[in-house]
Amino acid sequence: MTMVHTLTPTADLKTDVDDVARLLTADGERVPDADLDPWISDIDADVVRDLYRDMVLVRRIDTEGIALQRQGQVGLWAPCQGQEAVQVGTARAFRADDFVFPSYREIGVNYVRGARPADFTRAWRGEAHSSFNPYDVNTAVPQIIIGAQTLHAVGYAMGIQRDGTDQACGTYFGDGASSQGDVNEAMVFASSFGAPVVFVCSNNQYAISEPVTVQARFPIAGRAPGFGIPSLRIDGNDVLASLAAMRWALDHARSGKGPAFIEAVTYRMGPHTTSDDPTRYRDKDEVERWHRRDPIARVEAYLRGLGGFDDDFAAEVARDADELGAAVRAACLSMTSAEPLSILDRVYAEPHSGLDEQRVAFAAYLDGFESAAEGQGVGR
Repeated sequence: MTMVHTLTPTADLKTDVDDVARLLTADGERVPDADLDPWISDIDADVVRDLYRDMVLVRRIDTEGIALQRQGQVGLWAPCQGQEAVQVGTARAFRADDFVFPSYREIGVNYVRGARPADFTRAWRGEAHSSFNPYDVNTAVPQIIIGAQTLHAVGYAMGIQRDGTDQACGTYFGDGASSQGDVNEAMVFASSFGAPVVFVCSNNQYAISEPVTVQARFPIAGRAPGFGIPSLRIDGNDVLASLAAMRWALDHARSGKGPAFIEAVTYRMGPHTTSDDPTRYRDKDEVERWHRRDPIARVEAYLRGLGGFDDDFAAEVARDADELGAAVRAACLSMTSAEPLSILDRVYAEPHSGLDEQRVAFAAYLDGFESAAEGQGVGR
């Protein structure tokens, strides 16, 4: 397989959701796909129930993160509502020893990879330079610089080649990042060296406020073959298609055939971040159309058709979501803020004179606030 539904030009890529490979319709109907079906032949109702649970729990983490930001407990949050299927489905395909390089929005990827409740808010709260130890979950900390993680992934994948193992890498980015030089340079290196890496473009229709049509006249998956990388364009709101596509892509990379590319057509239901107001650049009708394609609702409908979803299961998942949401909140609120000067700790492995100078300057800056507050009886 080299490409599915990628080269058809369209006047409006935002509304074109039919030119994709899928296994579940928006109504939860299972449909055949000759390319994807072989990759999920082992998936039964129990696995689908687990995928559903994952997506519901990820949405609850996301909901809690937004609430914490609105309450002033974290400085910023990048919501992922609407993108749970591509995140959970693709992440479930990795082996534990594979290494993943996400962007700042892959809450579901981090959850599947083993992130703990505190890991979702630590960096957004400003308590640490990074969210977690990457080697605890074989996942790099979320990248804020748009597209930079793709270069890191390719470099790691080239290291795998030199180690002679059969691991693989995955990296995630949005439709906006696909126009960044870093992403294109990463694809050049990956193709030239046959690196075992999978590029996952979560096309959520907007690069902040700019619609995908501003930068793409053709589907984004059509760019990859120009680099010599096979690609697949899937319904990113279909968790089964996401799982199947990633299994194909990882097998391709792991077996020495080089990189692969997945464009997952999805939608960012919320704002770009909690500092954004999406009502300024998109209308309610568009949001409602995508709401009817909700990735969680379609899996519920599919499971009900299989007889694998009932009130007891729904209540069990709801309890799990409540417990996880409470754990994320408790972990965030129980964090002890570090001393401001500690931001300069562990920047370099060895002592550095330039850092010493910065420490002195920063200390003087902080002392200025303390002096100003003393007259009001307020400590730093």
